[in-house]
Amino acid sequence: MNKDLTIGNPQTVLWKFCLPLFGSVIFQQLYNIADSLIAGKYIGEKALAAVGNGYEITLIFLAFAFGCNMGCSVLTSVFYGEKNIVQMKTAIMTSVFFTLGLCICLMGIGFISCNSILHWIHTPEEIFSDSKLYLDIYMMGLPFLFFYNIANGIFSALGDSKTPFYFLVISSISNILVDYIFVAYFQMGIAGVAWATFLCQGVSCIFSCIVVFQRLKKIKSDSFQCFSKTILLRFFNIMIPSALQQSFISVGNILIQSIINGFGSSVIAGFSAATKLNNLVITSFTTMGNGISNYTAQNLGAHKMDRIQQGYKAGLKMAWMICIPIVILYIGLTQKMITLFMDTPSQEALYSGSMFLYIVSPFYFVVSMKLVVDGILRGACQMKDFMKSTFTDLILRVFLTFCFSKVFGFIGIWISWPIGWIVATFLSNLFYHRWIRKKQIG
Repeated sequence: MNKDLTIGNPQTVLWKFCLPLFGSVIFQQLYNIADSLIAGKYIGEKALAAVGNGYEITLIFLAFAFGCNMGCSVLTSVFYGEKNIVQMKTAIMTSVFFTLGLCICLMGIGFISCNSILHWIHTPEEIFSDSKLYLDIYMMGLPFLFFYNIANGIFSALGDSKTPFYFLVISSISNILVDYIFVAYFQMGIAGVAWATFLCQGVSCIFSCIVVFQRLKKIKSDSFQCFSKTILLRFFNIMIPSALQQSFISVGNILIQSIINGFGSSVIAGFSAATKLNNLVITSFTTMGNGISNYTAQNLGAHKMDRIQQGYKAGLKMAWMICIPIVILYIGLTQKMITLFMDTPSQEALYSGSMFLYIVSPFYFVVSMKLVVDGILRGACQMKDFMKSTFTDLILRVFLTFCFSKVFGFIGIWISWPIGWIVATFLSNLFYHRWIRKKQIG
C-alpha cells in the first residue's frame, strides 16, 4: 500500500515506515548468515573462511546495486512528494534501463576479474578454490540482486515498506531450508550454499518486480518517457556517489581482509563469523537510513523542512532504542554468538571473533547516528557532504588497520572500526546542521 510520508506525526510515520525496513534487512542478512552458518556447521571451518573471504568481494557488486536502488528511490520519492506522476514513472523507467546495462557490464567484469582479486588479497591456498566457486555462482545471480534492489527502492519511495518485508521473510526462510537440503543432504558443499542463495533470491526478485509494476499501473498518469537524459543525470548525481561510497567501503574492506588473511584461516573464520553479526547491525541501520532518505525526499519535494528536522530527532531515538538490546546481546553472549557458525572452533578463531564483537559493538550507538544523518543528507541530495564523511571513515580505518596490525596484531585491526566511526559521525552531523541553517536562511 502506497503511503504519503509528508503527513502525520513524524515519529509515528518513521516508526511505521522504518520498522518493516529494519525487519526486511534482518531477513535479507539471513541469506549471508545462513550461508556462513551452514558452511561452518556442515562443511567445516575452512568453508566458513571461504564464504567470508568471497563475501567481501560480493560487497563491491552489492554497492552498485545499492547505488541504483538509491538513485531510483530518491528521485521517485521527490516526484511522488511533488505529485508529479509523469516524471516519477519516467524516472523509474530510466533507472530500469540503465540498471540493466550496468548489470550486464558488471557480470562480465566479475567473471574475468574475481580470480585475480582473490590472488591480490592473498587468499590462502586451502580456501582459494571454494572462494572462487562461490563467487562464480554469485555472478550469475547479479540480475536478481540488481532488480530486486530497484523494486525495493520503488516500494520504499511510494511509502510501502511492508510488501518487500513479506517477500524477504518468505525468501529468507526458503533460503535457509534450501541451504540445509543442498549441503546436509545432497552434499553439494560450497556450491550448494551458493546455488541456494541464487534460487531463492531469484524467486524473490521476480515476484517483487511483478507486484511493483502492477502497483505502478494502477497509478494513473499521462504518457511518460521510457528514457530521459535529464533524469538520468539526476539519477547519476545520487547513484554514483552512493555506489562509490559503498564500493570504496568494499575496496577498503578487501584491503583490510588482505591483512586479516595474513593471520591464517582460523582468524579469517573468526572474523567471518563476527563480521556477519556486525554486518547484520550495520546493514540494518543503513537500510533504516534509506527509509529516512525516502522520508526526507518526499518532505523536501513537499517543501516541509520542519518535518525533516523532526525526522532527524525521531530517527536518532529509534536507532538508539534498537541499539540497546543488540549491544547487550553481543557483549553478554559473545562466544555463543560466534559458535553459532562453527561446531568445534579453534581457540584462535573463537578468540578473534569474540574480541571483534567486544571492541566494536559498544560503538553501535555512534555509527547508528551517522547512518541516520547520512540518510537525511542522501534524501536531500547533499551527496558531496555524504561522501566526505564516509570516505573519512574508510580512509582512516584502512590507514589505522595497516599501522595497528603491525603493533597489536589482528586486535589492532578491530580497534580501527570505532575510531573511524567516531570521526565520521562528527562530520556527518556537522554537514547536516550546516545544510539546515542554509535552508532556514535561504
